Amino acid sequence: MSDSLTILLVDDEDAIQKLLSFPLRRDGYTVIEARDGEEALARFAEEKVDLVVLDLALPKLDGLEVCKRLRAHSTVPIIMLTARDEEVDKVVGLEIGADDYITKPFSIREFRSRVRALLRRSSVAVASEPGEEIVAGPLRLDRARRRIEIDGRSPELTYVEFELARVLAGKPGRVFSRQDLLEAVWGGSDYRDPRTIDVHIRHLREKLERDPSRPELVLTVRGVGYRFRET
Repeated sequence: MSDSLTILLVDDEDAIQKLLSFPLRRDGYTVIEARDGEEALARFAEEKVDLVVLDLALPKLDGLEVCKRLRAHSTVPIIMLTARDEEVDKVVGLEIGADDYITKPFSIREFRSRVRALLRRSSVAVASEPGEEIVAGPLRLDRARRRIEIDGRSPELTYVEFELARVLAGKPGRVFSRQDLLEAVWGGSDYRDPRTIDVHIRHLREKLERDPSRPELVLTVRGVGYRFRET
């Protein structure tokens, strides 16, 4: 793995910092450490970061607030760590822009798998051929610039939202199961709850649809998954 890929690891526990930074550095990543929310934002502003690993419970600013502030101006992939196995924590994290979450305790194998998957997919996305566009109805998606235009707007999408739009709009009419979308976006479905797709789809609709409660573009196929409207 290229050492040009930099991970910001945000956790206030020294034991967790040591436990996670060692395998990341062994895999060839550059690791920047931060131990509270304010330090995380400062380090992010100072460095070119390719992925953020962000604990939920942090001093000064908690992980949710840090995630929200990062999402206000960046689409960097974010993995959120939480010690609580409660659905509300996961959903809130995804709602404000986290791309993935891991509940403590977790295995190092699972952690490395999730990091590699997000970095691999985001690196492939950056390497898209210039001028490669997808046009589906009112939506125009530029893979090289990772930009979407719709109805005269250019909504800012997170990494996962953009990838979902790319997959669905790339094949209008085709029905994708949640499992299909997990495979397409993360390169695998290991350790992931298929219901997280529903949260990301809801967020995507809020940015693309005129009325998210009555979607016209990203359609639900009950009992199966989702499809993009055929033109």
